[in-house]
Amino acid sequence: MTIRQLPDTLINQIAAGEVVERPASVVKELVENALDAGARRVDIDLEEGGVRLIRIRDDGKGIAADELPLAVSRHATSKIASLDDLEGVTTLGFRGEALPSIASVSRFSLSSRRIGEDRGAVLEIDGGRLGEVAPKPHPQGTTVEVRDLFFNVPARRKFLKAERTELGHIEEWLRQLALARPDVELRVSHNGKPTRRWKGEGDQIDLGLSDVRIGEALGEEFARNALRVDHSGAGLRLHGWIAQPSYNRASADQQYLYVNGRAVRDRSIAHAVKQAYSDVLFHGRQPAYVLFLELDPRRVDVNVHPAKHEVRFRDARLIHDFVYRTLNDALAQTRAGALPSAQTGEFGGGHPPDPGAAAPPSQAGMYQYRPTAPLALRVQETQAGYAALYGGNGGGGSGGAPAGGYPAPASYSGGGSAYAAPALPHSDDETLPPLGYAIAQLHGIYVLAETAEGLIVVDMHAAHERIGYEKLKFAHDHEGLRTQPLLVPATLAVSEREAEVAEREEATLIALGFEVTRAGPQSLALRAVPALLAHGDVEALLRDVLADLREHGESRRVGAARDELLATMACHGAVRANRRLTLPEMNALLREMEATERSGQCNHGRPTWARFTLSEIDRWFLRGR
Repeated sequence: MTIRQLPDTLINQIAAGEVVERPASVVKELVENALDAGARRVDIDLEEGGVRLIRIRDDGKGIAADELPLAVSRHATSKIASLDDLEGVTTLGFRGEALPSIASVSRFSLSSRRIGEDRGAVLEIDGGRLGEVAPKPHPQGTTVEVRDLFFNVPARRKFLKAERTELGHIEEWLRQLALARPDVELRVSHNGKPTRRWKGEGDQIDLGLSDVRIGEALGEEFARNALRVDHSGAGLRLHGWIAQPSYNRASADQQYLYVNGRAVRDRSIAHAVKQAYSDVLFHGRQPAYVLFLELDPRRVDVNVHPAKHEVRFRDARLIHDFVYRTLNDALAQTRAGALPSAQTGEFGGGHPPDPGAAAPPSQAGMYQYRPTAPLALRVQETQAGYAALYGGNGGGGSGGAPAGGYPAPASYSGGGSAYAAPALPHSDDETLPPLGYAIAQLHGIYVLAETAEGLIVVDMHAAHERIGYEKLKFAHDHEGLRTQPLLVPATLAVSEREAEVAEREEATLIALGFEVTRAGPQSLALRAVPALLAHGDVEALLRDVLADLREHGESRRVGAARDELLATMACHGAVRANRRLTLPEMNALLREMEATERSGQCNHGRPTWARFTLSEIDRWFLRGR
C-alpha cells in the first residue's frame, strides 16, 4: 500500500474525532478560548441541544482581521511559543486544534474586533472549506457560530442523543465552569428562550470561593452542609468545599476537581478523597465536594489528553497524601453539636483536645474515658463522674459553674427512678454546651436534649459507638503497630511487578507491619504480619497493599482493616437500645460527643444526632399563623 500525506480537511476531521465528541465539547472549547482571551461576559445561544446552532459571543480581546485565517489553521495559537511555555502553561487551551477541528465538521463562522480597531471582520468556513475574510460590524470581542454539527460526517451525527440529553451535557459543563469562574457572567439561551444566567461577581471574588455560586450550582442543601477548606503546604494549596458526611449522594454527580483552574478527572486524588471519607460515610454512598488544587504549573503535565480532561503530576504521591491529610483533618472536626461558619467553614465550640489526651487542670475529667465501662454502670459511679464533669456533687445541686466552663444543671433526685430536668441557662450564655442538657430518653433509643435554640435528638448507641471507636483508634495509634512473627514463613506466588514493588517498598511494608522478602522472580516470603490482624486473611491484605503501592504510591489498607476490627469492638462495647440511662449518664454522653472527633456520624456513616430549632417546631404546630 502506498504511503501518502493526508489532506488537511481529513486531518482536521480525525482531530475532531478526538476533540469534538458532542455539542458540549464544542461549547467547552469555545468558551475556554473566550476565557483565555480575557472575557468577563460570555453569551451561549443554542438550538436543538447545540446540534443545529452553537453561538458563543464574548467581550474579550478579540482577533485581528488578518489573523482570522491563522486562527482556524492547525496548531496555530497565541498561547505558547516554546517547550518552556508548554511545560508551564496556565491557559485553558494551548494546542491550537479546537477551531480547525470544529470548523471541519460544521458550517462555521468566526467574527471579531480587537480593542482599538474601528471595525470587525468575519471569516466563514463550510465543512472545512475556507472562505474569504470580509468586513463586518462587530463589538469588541469575538463571536463563533457553529451550525449543523457533523452535517458532513453522518456516522458521527447518528451517535448524538436526544435534544434534551445533549442540552443536559452542556448545562452540566457550564455548571462546572461556573463553580470555577464566579468572576465571569454566563448567559445561556436555548431555542430562542433565556434558560440560565450566572451573574458575575466582579474582580474582588477569590476564584473558586463563591458562596453564592455554590448555592446556585449545587443547591441550598449542599450550601448548608458545605465545609470550607483552605490549606497550604509543600508548595500546594487545596481549597474549596466538602460536604459534611451526613450530606452524601448515591452517585458521584457532585464531585468537582480543578487543578490550577482546569476541571479534570484524576484517579489518585479521587482515591485520596474517598479514603478521607472512608471512616464517616455510609456504605455505598458518595461524598460531594468542589475542590481546587493549586501548584506550580511545571509540577503538572496538562498535555496528556486530547480534550484536556486528565493531568499527570510530577509528585503524585505527595499530592495524594496532601489531599488525604487535609480532608481527613477537616472531617475530624465534624463533632456533634458543632456548626460550620458560613464564612470560614470552621466549627463552632472551639477545638477540644484529642479525646484520649490528658485534660488540662481546668477541665479535669472532661475528656477521660474508659472503654470497659461505656457509661457508669452504678449510681455512685455515675454521680462521681457527673460531679467531676460539672464540678458539683452530683446529687445535692450545689450550683455554681463547673470546672469545664459549662453552667451546672440543677440537681436531680438521687434515690428515685424519676429525675428532674436540669435548668437551662439563659439563651445568651455563650458557654452553653453545643448539645445542651438532657431532658429525657425516648423508647430507650434516643436522648432528648434542650438547647437555647430548640431540641437535640441523639441516637445513643450510634453516638457511643463512635466515641468508643475513636478512643480505641487513639490508643492503638499511640502504641504503635505491633507485628507478629509467623512460626513458618508463608510463600506467596505473585507477579514480577508485585515482587518488584515489594522489594522497592520494603521500608513501607515494615511500617505497615509486614516483614516481606523477595524469594524469587515471582515469589515473596512473608515472615511477620500486623498482630491485630493476624487471624484474618493477611495474604489477601498484602496483595491489596501491593496493588495500592503500585497504583497510588501508598496504601492505607492495613489501617482500614484495623479500623474495621476496632469498629466491631466499639459496636459490641457501646450502650444498647432499651438501656435506661439516668440524666447524668445522658449528659456525660453529650459532653463526650462534643469532645470526640467525627462524632457526627457512627462508625458506619449514619448520623448520630439531629437538631430541630424552635422555629421548625413552631411550624409543625402552625404557631404564629
